[in-house]
Amino acid sequence: MPRGSWAFTFLVFRSTVVGVTRDQLLDLYRRSGALLDGHFRLTSGLHSSGYLQCALVLQYPQHAETLGRALADLSRGLNPTVVLSPALGGVVIGQEVGRALGVRAMFAERQDGALALRRGFTVAPGDRILVVEDVLTTGGSTRETMQVARAAGGHVVGAAAIVNRSGTVPQFDVPFVALLEVALPTYEPADCPLCAKGLPVVKPGSRQVTV
Repeated sequence: MPRGSWAFTFLVFRSTVVGVTRDQLLDLYRRSGALLDGHFRLTSGLHSSGYLQCALVLQYPQHAETLGRALADLSRGLNPTVVLSPALGGVVIGQEVGRALGVRAMFAERQDGALALRRGFTVAPGDRILVVEDVLTTGGSTRETMQVARAAGGHVVGAAAIVNRSGTVPQFDVPFVALLEVALPTYEPADCPLCAKGLPVVKPGSRQVTV
């Protein structure tokens, strides 16, 4: 799909918080090479003609700090005491959100195929958990991270992502905020027009897909 046909809208954006305009933030992704065109297999198993590789933006600490402060400002009213992110994609932005909020930032990682708290991370009863990740597509990783937090005794108060590419408002049982909403098509593998054209599919993310 030509990049110019992608639909970009900002779900929540306040330039007084992040210090840049709407167009500058989108240009940040373009200049970082984070808006990819092609044939991609997402973590969910769905296929898409577009992919946002947030790691290419977050590799620059000044950009990570800016995005983290913006998400922190949008989530501050939830009064979180802990930020919890799914590894690997959510680790950097989760750390920056935690730093901006002045709270602990932890991550859950996969063990035997399921997300779990490891490395001595613990959640105290009554901890108010904000789940943070980089890109939300189906919301599966966010929901799984919420389950990890609740199983550990925490109280999930909200969720946040840099980018919501789901095309809808996620149906969570807690408030959700995102800086950027991007409408990109997704397809079931059996119905993927890119597969029908014989175009090679690549998995650009950091973990295995759900099959």
